[in-house]
Amino acid sequence: MVKVAVVGSGYWGKNLVRNFHALDSLRAICDNDPQVLTRFQDMYQDIPAVHDFDNLLDGPGPQVDGIVISTPAETHYGLAKKGLLARKHVFVEKPLSLTVEEAQELVELAQHNQLILMVGHILQYHPAVIKLKELVDSGELGKIQYLYSNRLNIGKIRVEENILWSFAPHDISVILMLLGERPETVYATGGSYLQQRIPDTTLTALDFPSGVKAHIFVSWLHPYKEQKLVVVGDKKMAVFDDVSQEKLLLYPHKIQWLQRVPVAAKAEAEVVAVDQEEPLRAECQHFLECVAQGRTPKTDGREGVRVLQVLQASQESLDQGGCKIELVQTPKSRTESRQMPEIIELETSKKPKPAQVFIHESSYVDEGVEIGAGTRIWHFSHVLTGSRIGQNCNIGQNVVIGPDVTIGNGCKIQDNVSLYKGVTLEDEVFCGPAMVFTNVYNPRAHIRRMDELRRTLVKKGVTLGANCTIVCGHTIGRYAFVGAGAVVTKDVPDYALMAGNPARQKGWVCSCGNKIILNRKEGVCQVCGCKYEKLETERGRRHVRCLSGK
Repeated sequence: MVKVAVVGSGYWGKNLVRNFHALDSLRAICDNDPQVLTRFQDMYQDIPAVHDFDNLLDGPGPQVDGIVISTPAETHYGLAKKGLLARKHVFVEKPLSLTVEEAQELVELAQHNQLILMVGHILQYHPAVIKLKELVDSGELGKIQYLYSNRLNIGKIRVEENILWSFAPHDISVILMLLGERPETVYATGGSYLQQRIPDTTLTALDFPSGVKAHIFVSWLHPYKEQKLVVVGDKKMAVFDDVSQEKLLLYPHKIQWLQRVPVAAKAEAEVVAVDQEEPLRAECQHFLECVAQGRTPKTDGREGVRVLQVLQASQESLDQGGCKIELVQTPKSRTESRQMPEIIELETSKKPKPAQVFIHESSYVDEGVEIGAGTRIWHFSHVLTGSRIGQNCNIGQNVVIGPDVTIGNGCKIQDNVSLYKGVTLEDEVFCGPAMVFTNVYNPRAHIRRMDELRRTLVKKGVTLGANCTIVCGHTIGRYAFVGAGAVVTKDVPDYALMAGNPARQKGWVCSCGNKIILNRKEGVCQVCGCKYEKLETERGRRHVRCLSGK
């Protein structure tokens, strides 16, 4: 039988005392408040009450295998370290410590001494959260798109820690567990209303590599208690409500696209049956089993470090007025990665940072898509698998790209444009609103001709005006300018100005977009000063060459 002592038996510690006593593993209660100890001696007369923590570890008092720490957060590191040095297994309430560095030291110390180090992230032992994880992993909800949690109350207000460190660790822990990945960026805002510089409310946003976003709202200035987590998938939505009788609900809502407009199709909630076991009882039992069997806890020290990394980044963002903090993984050797959790460095606006990809929440990006840094994809757009979009592109509303389309750097694609398979854009191409690319020359609805598609290449710097049409199988030369409404049915030379239906060449344009006036052999742009030379091909076709290096 594993024997433990509970250190700190106040607001939350008394619940740990109750559960470990019920599991017949409690051998000592340690607290520095004599009145608290006296009260517990009356309640648990068979359990020794100890005032001095050092005596508990090294003195002649009751011998224990592990210690359970439920003291103020600033004491967690010191007590846990003493316990591990005394070769005791340690279960410490959240947070593991107040810094990532201290937490990593505890993880390394526990591993070196072959001891169990567990963190009290209780929601991971909640039957409803365990069931929710099963639903996510099984694909019942479909592709996870968005999560948000509210942990709100009016009650115990702490002066030793802010609301972020008091409430948010639970939700951070669950969100990381459900997604199985770590956020790339974190940013947080909040307000201090009761005490200066101690936020009473915070809103933390997490951006994940998969494109999932999460928001965590915590407050102890709320008119009623609310503890709710919402997981939005593309098949179903789940609600975990720890305050309600019905802990877990599934909403099989769907978003249908009618005439390219999203319309919500609502459905009745389904109650998901879950066990009624007390989460804290399950958590305490788990710690005892891990100590007895030498197993790694579900919420071990490494998991505690991951949560701390997000907390520390959130606090840094709070301190800097809500700026975005990047979490960057530092490469480590294989040996180091087995021994220690991955180290995360925090990068703030003090360092140059690569521009971030922005994808509006109403848009959809398939798996197997590459998107360069700084690219923005706006409302109701869809990028299909196999497509590649370069850096610093701007993709407007209701745009379809792909499959297998390549777009270069710095392109601008305006609203209501579709780039189908077979289309390639080089760098800095402008596609005006509602312009059209085709990819099959003689389409029929009843005949499949995708194996006959003709490829279209749009070279660097081209402008394709609003409502123009590019018939497939042609190349649009560098910096050519196709006027609004034109229909291009043949190859277009570099710098050519095209207009009409069918499009005919009306002159030449500079790389800056202004007309070039040419004499017999040369010309110059009157706006930017670029010089051009007129040439003829062997077939008598005219084209121009820029003499200014563009």
